[in-house]
Amino acid sequence: MAGLRYLGMSRSRASRRIDERIAELDDWRGERLKEIRRIIREADPEVVEEWKWMGVPTWSRGGVVAVANAHKGKVKVTFAHGAHLADPKRLFNAGLDGSTRRAIDLFEGDTIDVSAFKALVREGVAYNTTGPAKPVLLSGGNPQIAKADGDAPVQAYIAAMPGWKREVGRRLDDLIERTVPDVRKAVRWNSPFYGVEGQGWFLNCHVFTRHVKVTFFQGASLDPKPPLSGKDPEARWVNIHEGKFDEARMETWIRQAAAIPGWHGFDTL
Repeated sequence: MAGLRYLGMSRSRASRRIDERIAELDDWRGERLKEIRRIIREADPEVVEEWKWMGVPTWSRGGVVAVANAHKGKVKVTFAHGAHLADPKRLFNAGLDGSTRRAIDLFEGDTIDVSAFKALVREGVAYNTTGPAKPVLLSGGNPQIAKADGDAPVQAYIAAMPGWKREVGRRLDDLIERTVPDVRKAVRWNSPFYGVEGQGWFLNCHVFTRHVKVTFFQGASLDPKPPLSGKDPEARWVNIHEGKFDEARMETWIRQAAAIPGWHGFDTL
């Protein structure tokens, strides 16, 4: 830990303040705060420990990375730039509507995914010190993401969706995961694909200038049919415009589409 500098007060005083705060919490919250502190330090030994805003344990490097607060019934860890960090393990569960911050609310008995938590800390440090990695936005603002299988490339795509479309991507992804618990994911041709093992792909989405296009590969078999169609007689789609996400209708389509044979356009399932 040599070479650490504590901004605004000496290292020993900042550490002592956090030590005292942990000791004051004579229940599970103190142990949880102690664990969070340890994980953050292990994730980046160069992190700067501070005591800010009238008594908030804070960890910084190139700017604030995360803060931790004990509340009644929970410990909240807020990442200053969480909205810009990839979170494939879905640790963030609070403040999801914010454009900058994201938080993790931890309750008694919760288990921390240490590896995923450390990855968020390192990403936060990288964001502060080198700037965010920004995928190229292609025509219409669609993110350019390398082809890959799994949740991580899909989350990278969603994180790069511009403006209000990012929230559409998050809501759609969350809805699919809730509706199809064993969903398979991939990115091809700069679009996220969702499928079911053994049945092929049932849906993909793509960003355009004024909307997000959600295509159901067997949409002609759904009831009601999605409103738009093209040359493929089986495929149908819906264009989601700002503020027009119909979650109930989308869930109906997703549930039906995942239950029937899909499109076997590339051989990963």
